[in-house]
Amino acid sequence: MAEQSSSRRGIVFRALTLVAVALIAASFFAPGWWVSLKAPNYPEATFPDGIRIHFHMDSVRNGCQIRASQEVEEDEALDCVHEMDTINHYVGMYPIASGGPVEKAYSPFLFSFLIVMALAFAAPGRKSRMAVSVLGYGAIAVWMGMTMYMPGGIAFQGKGYVYGLVNSLGLDVAETVDDSNLAPIVRQLRDSLAKSQPQEPAAAAGAVATKDGLIAKLKTNFNIDQFKKPAEKRLEWTGSGLQVLAWHYEKSLARWFNIPEKNGPLAAMMDSIATLLGAAILGAMALMIFAAWSVRSPFYWLLVLAPAILPIGFLAEYSAWLWWYGHSLNEMGAFTLKPFMPTVFGQGKVAQFTTYSYPHYGFALMVASSVLLALAGLIRAKQLRLAGDTAENL
Repeated sequence: MAEQSSSRRGIVFRALTLVAVALIAASFFAPGWWVSLKAPNYPEATFPDGIRIHFHMDSVRNGCQIRASQEVEEDEALDCVHEMDTINHYVGMYPIASGGPVEKAYSPFLFSFLIVMALAFAAPGRKSRMAVSVLGYGAIAVWMGMTMYMPGGIAFQGKGYVYGLVNSLGLDVAETVDDSNLAPIVRQLRDSLAKSQPQEPAAAAGAVATKDGLIAKLKTNFNIDQFKKPAEKRLEWTGSGLQVLAWHYEKSLARWFNIPEKNGPLAAMMDSIATLLGAAILGAMALMIFAAWSVRSPFYWLLVLAPAILPIGFLAEYSAWLWWYGHSLNEMGAFTLKPFMPTVFGQGKVAQFTTYSYPHYGFALMVASSVLLALAGLIRAKQLRLAGDTAENL
């Protein structure tokens, strides 16, 4: 009877864990939070949702939709990421893309890490726990290393992340670069580089570019930036995730406030943080392999605790970056505001704008996964407590 009860508990907690894993994976591809700005100069008839953006795990994306209007026919929605950047820069706020560059770049590895932890928690017996851990973390480590350090590694990132990099620089996916202010020799370099890249006939018609095409746009803009530097300071494009992260971050900071002596150190700091985070993830993987060895170890419960607190981690990161935006106002802004904390949840007010900040369905998926993992942990704890000496086999 006790053995049957233990078996039922094992089935239930594993089923709950697997559903939670599916929810965590789904939340990565879903918008986690949305923010909207409304003001009298953005009438509801024209902007029914205000200036709205969606925060995904790997990028910030447009939240505005095509209007259903008889007076105006639209074939493309307003890009509200650019619109909000324009609004924010008047008060000295840095572009949206300058927030969380390291977190966005590492998000697929971090989410995969949490998923492997949960799977190891659900695996029956020491051998299967260790197999899931070693193979899972090993695959993530190889993927992360190839993406961040290998030439061309940016190609191993998701398309959403790469699209976000291109779009945040104000580049239309159907255009390579605005050449209105380019010197003839720089334009010649751009054209030469474009000829070496695969063409995308559909892009001219407004279709979403392929990932290879988006990477080609990043490469072209990177090389044009390097060509503007003295020859001894130019870098060659490698296309590694770390190189793209550092270059893109500095370029994002300079979109509205081109202060190299200030932006350069910030970009270098993010480059260092990215390297440290990669090392920290590897160290955490080693710890989780140790945690999977024995269900009697208190470290074993980290396998379910870390994935379960995902919503708290998301909120902490989101709040911290909002604080940074409000307390890192650039003096080059057209208007002066005292440092402030933007609204994390609910409705707020900044100048003449009413702000709205609320969770999206991706956050609900994270919360649901946390509830299921908490239940799974409780059921597992009772199962192990009743199993006694046979716990390691469960």
